[in-house]
Amino acid sequence: MTTKDKEQVSWIYLLLLILAGEAVFVLPFVLPRIFRPTVLDVFALDNVQLGLCFSVYGAVAMISYPFGGPLADKFAPRKLMAIALWLTALGGLLYAQYPSVSTLQLLYGYWGFTTIFLFWAPMIKATRVWGGNTSQGKAFGLLDGGRGLTGALFGVLGVFVFSAFLGIDILEASLQDRQKAFTYVIYAASIIIILIGLLVWFFMKSGVDEREILVERISLNEIKEVLKLPSVWLLMVIILCAYVGYKITDVISQYANEVMIYDQVKSAQVGTFLQFLRPTTGILVGVLVDRFKITFWLFLSLVLCVIGGILFASGIIAPNTTALFFISVVIIAVGVYAARALYFGVMKVGRIPLILTGTAVGMISLVGYTPDIFAGPAYGYFLDKYPGEQGHQYVFWMLTAFSAIGALTAWVYHKKYLKN
Repeated sequence: MTTKDKEQVSWIYLLLLILAGEAVFVLPFVLPRIFRPTVLDVFALDNVQLGLCFSVYGAVAMISYPFGGPLADKFAPRKLMAIALWLTALGGLLYAQYPSVSTLQLLYGYWGFTTIFLFWAPMIKATRVWGGNTSQGKAFGLLDGGRGLTGALFGVLGVFVFSAFLGIDILEASLQDRQKAFTYVIYAASIIIILIGLLVWFFMKSGVDEREILVERISLNEIKEVLKLPSVWLLMVIILCAYVGYKITDVISQYANEVMIYDQVKSAQVGTFLQFLRPTTGILVGVLVDRFKITFWLFLSLVLCVIGGILFASGIIAPNTTALFFISVVIIAVGVYAARALYFGVMKVGRIPLILTGTAVGMISLVGYTPDIFAGPAYGYFLDKYPGEQGHQYVFWMLTAFSAIGALTAWVYHKKYLKN
């Protein structure tokens, strides 16, 4: 294979990694984020009930992280990822039947298994492999930016399909009309996820001998070795705090609907706009960050989250301050998405061995992604207990507090590994 061929294979590898990395989360997270008001209506849910679905997902994910992590160090990432995509898409068949709340919670538990046990650590490890020794920031920045673009495109497709099959003005549409239109959104997403799984299985090959990045067996010694690293414990806190911010972006389309008084289509368009900020941020991070101290940029991203959280929580945003609303959305989105693009990119700086990436990701994620359990019910409680702007203010004060803790921890990480 020539050098040019290897480079082409490498970029095909990254492209499929990006497509898969977002497609697997479209059904459980992307669609509810973009269509949150619609999802609440067509599934007859309140905010707490939807939050509890995310909690069931998070509970299964917590079990899956430490077991799925070592799995990624033993089996080829592309095979695990493809199987995860197919199994996740199958869940869309049940999702499209508008099951009861209890069945929907079980479905989210199933998705917690397919997207985390089989997918999460393999995706992170595959990204580290692509980044090599000198391009970790580029790898993770392009991954998250590309995932954001993929999510945004799913959003555009979803809004187009929803509007096309609705056929009438949203204000005149009955619940049945909206259910029927959203069913087509679910089926379209599921078919695309299956196709991406096929591409990953057959074509996501890095050119690196898979035996060089896999271990024959994982024992307690490897887990103990990972847990001795200070960077692992610091990343647990950083990711936990940053992920609270990411989870809270789920309510921005709802904020547009309830505080800015946008209808359901316009609020979904705000959610889609948010999705387009993710690729812009991730790509800029990927292009620029390897030229600077990646740990310092992680700290700055969390500081932006604090600023954005204060803007929303302060109550100065109102229906007549449209420009301020969108400026605040941009600030909080850039902070949240930059943090997501960077926090696994600092693993190499923190001296976490490549061959044990899966195990390390499993341990870090066990703590770092606990917001999947508590964030949904927490902000659902605030939004239901204090309807309207007040509930949203409490949600964004929550984001501000966690972001401040995350920024402080990121600063400690930066100072500790500055020489690396």
